[in-house]
Amino acid sequence: MSTAEVGGTAPAGAVPGGEAPAGAISVASPLPGRLIPLSEVPDPVFAKGLVGGGAAVIPDDDAGVLTAVAPLDGRVIKVMPHAYIVQHASGPAVLVHVGIDTVGLKGEGFSVLARKGDQVRAGDPMISVDVTLVRSKNLSMCSPVVILDSKPDAVALPASGGRVEAGGHLFNLPGQ
Repeated sequence: MSTAEVGGTAPAGAVPGGEAPAGAISVASPLPGRLIPLSEVPDPVFAKGLVGGGAAVIPDDDAGVLTAVAPLDGRVIKVMPHAYIVQHASGPAVLVHVGIDTVGLKGEGFSVLARKGDQVRAGDPMISVDVTLVRSKNLSMCSPVVILDSKPDAVALPASGGRVEAGGHLFNLPGQ
């Protein structure tokens, strides 16, 4: 992915830190699956933190059609079939990129459920994706969740291999 393409309750113990502390802004997982740090994402733009800090989720092998949800409360500032950005009222914007190199599918296997300008709450449906179709094209479903324009180390790294559900706590916005 290039930067030009750009322009969110886990079961107890699934994510280090569990829920967000009082006053912190929680970023929710957009999809159910296995957590990995960005450094393990098979795309150097994300792996090197060039877009910002965050984490990634890899849906289960047997996932069929999944609905990716909003990572936090805010306004949709961009939505494409394969990616979306939600900006919190306090300023930070979070990019969810569903899969790696999925922009090349030109929307095949994806349905956009939200619109630019929509006010959303964490967990609201954003896009649906046919995971089986994406994987049949030999593309990775590894889905980075990134705080745009943040430092690569802006968030505490999740334990690789931990499990999260869609809408479950992924990490907190730094400084919140």
